[in-house]
Amino acid sequence: MVSALVAGTVAGSALAKVPEAQVNRLGADLTPMGSEKAGNGGAIPAWTGGLSSVPASVQGEYSADKLMPNPFKGDAVQFEVTAGNMAQYDGQLTEGYKAMLSTYPTYKMKVYQTRRSCAFPEFVYEANKRNAQVSELTPGGNGVSEGIMGSPFPIPNNALEIIWNHTLRYRAFKLTREFTAAPVTRSGEYELQTVQDEAILQWSDPSKKRAEELNNISLYYIANTVAPARSAGSVILVHETLNRALEDRKAWQYSPGTRRVRRAPNIAYDNPGTNSDGLSTSDSFDGYNGAPDRYDWTVLGKSEKFVAANAYDASLASYADYLKPLHLNQDHVRYELHRVWSIEANLKSGTRHVYSRRVTHLDEDSWTITGAELYDGRGELWRVQELHGRQDYGVPLCNKGAEIVYDLQAGRYLALALQNEGEPINYGAEELDVNRYTPAAIRQLGVR
Repeated sequence: MVSALVAGTVAGSALAKVPEAQVNRLGADLTPMGSEKAGNGGAIPAWTGGLSSVPASVQGEYSADKLMPNPFKGDAVQFEVTAGNMAQYDGQLTEGYKAMLSTYPTYKMKVYQTRRSCAFPEFVYEANKRNAQVSELTPGGNGVSEGIMGSPFPIPNNALEIIWNHTLRYRAFKLTREFTAAPVTRSGEYELQTVQDEAILQWSDPSKKRAEELNNISLYYIANTVAPARSAGSVILVHETLNRALEDRKAWQYSPGTRRVRRAPNIAYDNPGTNSDGLSTSDSFDGYNGAPDRYDWTVLGKSEKFVAANAYDASLASYADYLKPLHLNQDHVRYELHRVWSIEANLKSGTRHVYSRRVTHLDEDSWTITGAELYDGRGELWRVQELHGRQDYGVPLCNKGAEIVYDLQAGRYLALALQNEGEPINYGAEELDVNRYTPAAIRQLGVR
């Protein structure tokens, strides 16, 4: 499967529908998500089901309305990777981590034993098996047809199917959260920005049987900035289309200064990300989002790399202790050796984007982006993304915590999706209704 993927780039016609013999591997030698069930005979263990419920080690501490305690707090650091010894781990380091270690003398990576904790509900696994038989890319690769729920392509044919696995991965049906963003200066100064966001992920609607029932909307999303005072009341509304060839993303923004709702086609591609202070782009939120049509996508292969995983302690640290000059306080970040799929996106001729090339790494057990290298128009490495993987065992689902974007040229970084001093994600927000996701509704939300 690996050699077949590496051999080709993305075709313009629909692809998927793997042979029945391959589909039957799901749950056998492959996990229900499509990753290798076996370990590597060394640091990477076999997948045995993950954390599908609250583990016994934290049952006395766990509460659904509090941040998750670390179920692996007894694990000891196995070794540290630093600028001084990084050469001996060259094969396990992404280019982004090599750049971080080479650029910042204080940067280090504390490596722990690998815990394959990812797990999802059984109905997601069942959907994956069906998707492997029926899901297809729409012509040009700008959408997905027939599949529903879970990973559309658990046994992918190409890089575009892999990035769609990330985009449409299971994150529950209706959810709300409050998160913090912190653009950090070179000297370590920052102003916390608080956002309340919510989503209805139609792709994960248990009442739907196929993508064609979604009216071409994969998710409804609202983000309401509530702090600091000068930014409070700015609200974004997004209707994310499933097939971008039929219709582009629809977005609106309410500005408290003008008290008007305007269409916001700029909330896409390489326009500056909301609350990013210019340190990231709109399509870098969540690792990558939106239409993939400005790039040619290629599979680089699967390899064993250090990734930020089971990052429970990182989510529990105080902001004062966590957000430091140049980079996070690396004593709180846990790294493990995982198998990752690496894919490359090169800017198409005649299209525009500030990133001429992106190399993205996805954890094999969840199809979640764990990190990426972003290159400027000269082909120089500009920014490094790091996303902290974490199993939300109370749901269960494998998701992520913080999203970090390091700007190597500016010596600054953006810490996004932080919940360290807040409350956990509410994955059961059944009160949400699609009728709420209108321009009129966000005008009512946007009150200082």
